[in-house]
Formats: sequence, C-alpha cells, structure tokens
Amino acid sequence: MRKQEIDYILGRMLDSQENVSDLNVTAGRPFQVEASGKLMGVEIDPPFPNLTPFQTEIFALNLINRDRRLTEILLKEGSCDSSYELPGRARFRVNIFSQRGNYSAVLRKLETEIPTCDGLNLPEAFKKMALEKNGIIFVTGATGAGKTTSLAAVLNEINETQSIHIITLEDPVEFSHIHKKSTFNQREMGTDFDSFANGLRAALRQAPKVILVGEMRDRETVEIGLSAAETGHLVLTTLHTVDAGQTINRILGMFSPEEENQIRIRLADTVRWIACQRLLPKEGGGRVAAFEIMGTNLRVKDTILHGEEEGRTFADIIQQGHAFGMFSFDDYIVDLYAQGLINEETAKAYASNRGNVGRGIDEVKSSRGQATTDLGKLEVDKDYSRRMPRK
Repeated sequence: MRKQEIDYILGRMLDSQENVSDLNVTAGRPFQVEASGKLMGVEIDPPFPNLTPFQTEIFALNLINRDRRLTEILLKEGSCDSSYELPGRARFRVNIFSQRGNYSAVLRKLETEIPTCDGLNLPEAFKKMALEKNGIIFVTGATGAGKTTSLAAVLNEINETQSIHIITLEDPVEFSHIHKKSTFNQREMGTDFDSFANGLRAALRQAPKVILVGEMRDRETVEIGLSAAETGHLVLTTLHTVDAGQTINRILGMFSPEEENQIRIRLADTVRWIACQRLLPKEGGGRVAAFEIMGTNLRVKDTILHGEEEGRTFADIIQQGHAFGMFSFDDYIVDLYAQGLINEETAKAYASNRGNVGRGIDEVKSSRGQATTDLGKLEVDKDYSRRMPRK
C-alpha cells in the first residue's frame, strides 16, 4: 500500500461524516470514523467490508513511514505514538498498537486553527490561569476530553497579552502556535527530545517563563515539574484523572510513603488551579464540555497538606468556593441542563453525584412551572382502618 493510497483512504474517511474526531483501523472491521462520540463505518471504493490483519499491519507501518525508532518501540512495548500529515487537509496524532497479534491504528484529527477561551466558551477561570506567573496548573480528564485544546486556548491567551518565552513539550505537537507577543518553541517527543523528564530538565536551561508538558506520565517528570514551578516558572500540564481529589492522590501515589509529607508540602506551595473536564452528548447533535474547577486558597492548601477527612474534602471545598471561582461538575451539568444544551438523562448519566444533579434539575423544573415527579395526585385512604382486621 503506497502513501498515495493511504492519503486517498484518509481523505475519504474525513469526508464521510461531519465533525470527525478519530479514524479507526481495526482488523475484522471496516474503516471507521468517530463523529460526535459515535463510531461509524465508511464506504470506500473499492470496498473493505472487513479489514484483514495483513491490511491493517501494512496500513500501520506506512503511517510509521520506516521510522526505525518507532518500529523498535512498537515491537518492544506493543504500541507507539506518532504524527501524520494529510497535505492540505489535516494533521493527525497517531497511536499504533498490537492486539491479539494484529496491529490496529487510531488517528486523532488535530485542529489547525488555534482555539481561544471565548471561542470555546471556557469558564472565566481559564483566563485567570493565563495571568499566573508561577506554579503548576493541571487540566485533567479522560482521553479525548479536550484537555490539550483547553491548554492551547490558555497559551493563546498568554500569547495575545504577554511578551515572554514559552516552551512546549508535546507528543506530538498538536497546535502550531504563531509568534504574537510571545515567542514559542514547540518541541516534539521523538524528534526533539526522548522523554518528558529529559525535555523538561533541558527546558529549565532554555530561559522560558511558561512550560507546557503534554502529560505527567511518571514520578521523575512530576518531580522536575514541581522543581520548575518552585523556581518561578509557570508549568501547564495534563493528567488522566476524573476530579481534583483524584488528581492530588494520583500524584502522591507516584512517590513512596516516606516522601509523601515532602510532596504534600511542595504541592501545597505550587498548585494554582486544577481544571477537570468531560465531554457530554449535546442536544441536537455534537458534544459540549462540562468542567470542575478548583483554585488555590488556604483551605485547599491545608487539605493538600493534611489530607481529606469528613467535612474537609476537596469536593466540599469546591462546593463552598463559588466566591473564589470554583464549581463542581454537578453544578456545571445542572447549568448546562438549564440552558437546554443537554437532556435530563445525559445530565444524570455524567453526574458525579446523581442525587445532587437530580435535586438541581428539580429546582430548574420547578422554576419553569414543570412537574418534578411523575406521581399522580395523592389522597388519604379513609377506608384503610375499616379494612384492617380487629385484634
């Protein structure tokens, strides 16, 4: 399979649906695309009703393009990350992996236009993040939740307003920032550095004010990231966690129990914001983002230092921290429901606490004059005592 054939197939996959986010190449299935969160087959001439293991392997190896380093990683570790460009159409973040002896590939379509906080309708907290001068900011969520897009919007906000040096360490580079007020140096794993830890260690000698680390994957990267935050840099990074409390616990879990107290002190001093996000199915098609935002204050620092306990959890702090720009997933989901962007079923399915969201939805319905229960009119059974047997 030649590059021209690969490009033809990728082009047909992109044209098959609107809002295509991922391309999926798996043995035993046709070529598939994910659009608005749903996976759908693609009709291609000549047809590929079910891809063979040989076809998927040839497709995957063509995406690697004879790169010896990536081939060795794929054979040794079972998966590898790369990037691929369809000239004039799109760029992709590629993951090739082995499953049951066959090779599969998933290509994430990368946006070419730099996102903005206003364009993405991000909470005001993201603009406040762009004003921070030092410390560490975590944007967390599941794979494909839009973490990199949100961070790109924060970097664009800095680029529009501050004359500083920004270094990004990415795997691969997803958004190509142009120089506005800031100067950008964007480095890609495999091409420009071999690991996030080494890239971050080198970045400290490159005089940046802001460092973007694509992902905190291991203890060494976290440790150097904390050191960078402590020495006056602003560090932006991502983690695969679902909420603020789990983010802190995940970081602590990377270190031994003997180091926990020291890491708690360092986190309390350096963490500025933790923003968690999820993508929800939107009414009328498409998806909409929901957020949980936790900023730093004395209560947050104290809880990081001494741990959570009853009446002093990160969830409690967020719930009571609206004046500081904090809000929980449940609050945000209820607000999305009130705006008509999601339905009640979606709101409850993606809630952190269904009881809280249920009460919030009932309040919205009540304010609209809608019924909050499907129970009919209740009456007292006056004949109940007459039917009861006498003792």
